Amino acid sequence: MARTQGHGNPDWTRDETILALDLYFDLNGKIPSGSDERVRALSDVLRRFPYHAGASKKESFRNPDGVAFKLQNLRQIATGKGLGNVSETDRKVWSEFGTSPAQVKSMANLIRAGVVASEVAKPEMLDFEFAEGRVITELHSRREREPKLRQRLLSSRRASGKLFCEMCGAPPRSTNAEFEDAHFEAHHIIPLSSTGERTTRLSGLALLCANCHRLLHRAIAIEKRWLTVAEGRAMFGISSSN
Repeated sequence: MARTQGHGNPDWTRDETILALDLYFDLNGKIPSGSDERVRALSDVLRRFPYHAGASKKESFRNPDGVAFKLQNLRQIATGKGLGNVSETDRKVWSEFGTSPAQVKSMANLIRAGVVASEVAKPEMLDFEFAEGRVITELHSRREREPKLRQRLLSSRRASGKLFCEMCGAPPRSTNAEFEDAHFEAHHIIPLSSTGERTTRLSGLALLCANCHRLLHRAIAIEKRWLTVAEGRAMFGISSSN
């Protein structure tokens, strides 16, 4: 097998490695060459990643031979056989998801959806990243900011009583209806990697003030696991009055 001529290319990211692991599972451990259609298809997806715009101009960047080489690395971790040039990211991703092909498939589908979404919108400027990787984090953020989704949640909460943050209990800072909604944001109770690409239900959302939403997202990124609103409240010593 030809070895990728990838000197000077950026290291494989977590979400790229998850995509490679998904293909590894699909191949049932049988590694093809870089000429295989499935390998070439993954190479195409990787070269479209939003934060590799500069590197993707190089022919060596995530080319099919490089993808096949990454699959060899994953097989080495899985079986102890083959190439030994594996990265710390390879080991971490395998340690977390090496026995969960279904979860990897779900995340891989979301990552692909995130790549497509990024092609019609500017990349998100986020200062946190969930355990699922940067692309899914950006997709998650975009979905939470969808105006129709947020408005549905606000209308539902308003119909059942007064609006308040479900983490800290704070009401809107203004009683003016035109400003009232601006205090709140929609938060997914369950991560996209668990729900997949299906339509978001209101039962899967919490209404949070912007400050609590940011705090909870940062905590999720640091803890590398999804936290409930109640866990976020306990972590920050918040006593809700609602």
